[in-house]
Amino acid sequence: MHWMLRHPTLALVLLALLILVPGPILLQVDFDNAPEAYFPADAPAVQFDREVREHFPQDQVLVGLFAGPGLFQPEFLERLGALARDLEADPTVERVLAVTTLDHIRATTHGFSVEPLIDTGDLAARSPEQWRARTLEDRFAPGLVAGRDGQALALIVRPYALDNSLQRLQLEQLLRRSAAAHGLENDLDAVAGHIALDVAQLRAMLKDLALLVPGTMTVGLLLLWWLFRRWLVVGVAAATISAVTGPTIALLILLERPFTLISAILPPLLTALTIAMLMHFFNALLHAAQRGHQGEARVRAALAAVARPTLFMALTTAAGLASLNVSSIRPIGTFGLMGAIGVLLAAAIVLWLLPALMARWDRGDWKTPQRSLRLLDRVTGLAAHLAIRRAGWVLGGAALLLALALPQIRHVEVETDLYAFFQDDHPITQSTRAVEASLSGVMALEVVLHGPDWDSLQDPERLRAIQRLQAWLDARPEVDYSLSLPDLVTEMHWAFNEEDPAYRSIPDSSDLVAQYLFIYDGRDLYDVVDRDFERSRLLLNLNAHGAGEINALMDDLRAHLQAQPPADMDWDLAGMARLFADQERLLIQGQLHSLYTVAAMLMVLMLWMWRSVPVAVFSMVPNLAPVAMIFALMGVLGIWLDMATAMIASVAIGIAIDDTIHLLHGYRQRRQAGSPIAWALARTYRRTGRAITATTLVLVGQFVLLALSDFQPTAAFGLLTAFGLIAALLFDLLVLPALLVAAHRLGRRRTA
Repeated sequence: MHWMLRHPTLALVLLALLILVPGPILLQVDFDNAPEAYFPADAPAVQFDREVREHFPQDQVLVGLFAGPGLFQPEFLERLGALARDLEADPTVERVLAVTTLDHIRATTHGFSVEPLIDTGDLAARSPEQWRARTLEDRFAPGLVAGRDGQALALIVRPYALDNSLQRLQLEQLLRRSAAAHGLENDLDAVAGHIALDVAQLRAMLKDLALLVPGTMTVGLLLLWWLFRRWLVVGVAAATISAVTGPTIALLILLERPFTLISAILPPLLTALTIAMLMHFFNALLHAAQRGHQGEARVRAALAAVARPTLFMALTTAAGLASLNVSSIRPIGTFGLMGAIGVLLAAAIVLWLLPALMARWDRGDWKTPQRSLRLLDRVTGLAAHLAIRRAGWVLGGAALLLALALPQIRHVEVETDLYAFFQDDHPITQSTRAVEASLSGVMALEVVLHGPDWDSLQDPERLRAIQRLQAWLDARPEVDYSLSLPDLVTEMHWAFNEEDPAYRSIPDSSDLVAQYLFIYDGRDLYDVVDRDFERSRLLLNLNAHGAGEINALMDDLRAHLQAQPPADMDWDLAGMARLFADQERLLIQGQLHSLYTVAAMLMVLMLWMWRSVPVAVFSMVPNLAPVAMIFALMGVLGIWLDMATAMIASVAIGIAIDDTIHLLHGYRQRRQAGSPIAWALARTYRRTGRAITATTLVLVGQFVLLALSDFQPTAAFGLLTAFGLIAALLFDLLVLPALLVAAHRLGRRRTA
């Protein structure tokens, strides 16, 4: 640090490089909030889903719902068919399902035929009412591509595997643009499905970045101006924030990590933490100026006061964030790693580069803005007086508060519901409700069955086993729609026998089944069975969205399959529902591991810094208690523990302990200089208390801005973290000095 003081030009060049170099890299950001981005590559669900996609199409689709009068009129059907053909011509689209493309099996004089449900080349063959009746009487269309009451039609776009969220956005734009080109934009009532959900999350992410990053910076810079009234301070702070956030996000891109909704919290978080470090540094410069120091001597005096606590502040905050790296949810781990690197970079700039710049170019006066600081001094002075004079009462009140709060933690529910991440009036929420009300649920679950050898799924007994399983699932309230290989076989057997209802069953002869499958010339068969007739999947559309409800269904399904195995076939579960529900287990494991890790790391750092077990323990109390208060508030308000709120404990404790470090550092310096305990505490709170109160106000204001996000987990993360920081400040201002006073009095009694 002192070497760099003599090289201000080098410091300026390094700061400029940190600001300018990341620019071209940031243009290559990979926005990807798809479910696959959240799982470790070696997770069983991911590996099995990857294996399934080698044989079967994707289960993530885009659903366009059309409603209005005249759905079965020739003009509308012709436009719908043309739209489906145009979409299928796009290289990213594998298949489009609609009433004009779906297979329909019917009897003929020579057996049965497979033809489009509605043939747009022969619309005059039937009246609109007859086309409507044919659609509603079809075995597979109602609930999939047509409303069961005939009041809605759907077009399901099934793409090839897409790489990121931007490609999903392009697919949704393609659907809307193509619908408009065919004159159907007024009939397109809703766009839903997991691709549309991912696009909604992408839009929320981009909106958050556009709003929260400049918002958090503005709040921090305004408070710095309010406290110090110097444009140099504001300009240096803005440059420092850019030099921290830009390289951190650029490193994320260089490591080929996707930028997710969780990653979107990084820029405002790093902005807030950088402002907090700057606040302590500028406050130290102000105190040095008040003691008559000028130029380089003023900077050296400021560094002597804040370098050690700022360094440990960075280490503890980085430790809290890095603890998230133990999570199996990849974006959470990436968030923790990048956040830790960003915090350490901020500390390096504040302690290494800025002092050289301030020593060389800071020529103005540092005047104390009494009006700005008087209120802060009054608050910290009152807190110190209360804690010193009424230590027992303070500790008793804190113990009572924790006794009331801790039982509420048991009410915290671990749950993730992607559709509850948006408010009720959000377009994706309304569109999803419209689709589910007209068709069926949008959550896809697949039961994948594997026969012992080739053609084994042509055996009637195995088909009947699948049929029994499907009947059990159809009786579940979570299942809105199902489709299986036995459905197609029974439909062919029924049509082959002149549509006699008595023949709507599985034939007894495997040779007959094989013949049916051989002559089937439609497109839908290989959605449910591979070409070797060795693997099959039972497709389910669920109306359940929450991970808890889906896990309950899958647990019951696994128990049923173990109790009543489907013949001699192996089985497993796949699809979006399986991937999504497994997040709950990974989330709980990651949360517990992160809490254990951060507590252990911070305890080690506190022992290293204070070289005293009692002081290290005291330093942990005002930081673990606010975490308990956060979870208690979640229990009271019914806020779920999900992907975003799971990070709160590690982030909050890592930030909150910064204030404790600054307070204990000042207190111990004065005690080692021989000051009485009351005097040491009073002077520390007079000088350092002002800074930690101001930094907490900055952080709280910046985190409260996150509540403006359309994405509910981000909003909850901001509000709960702000609450935790306020609780941490109160524990630092009241409970920490009360603990020190009580320990001192107890020691004197023992000595006496």
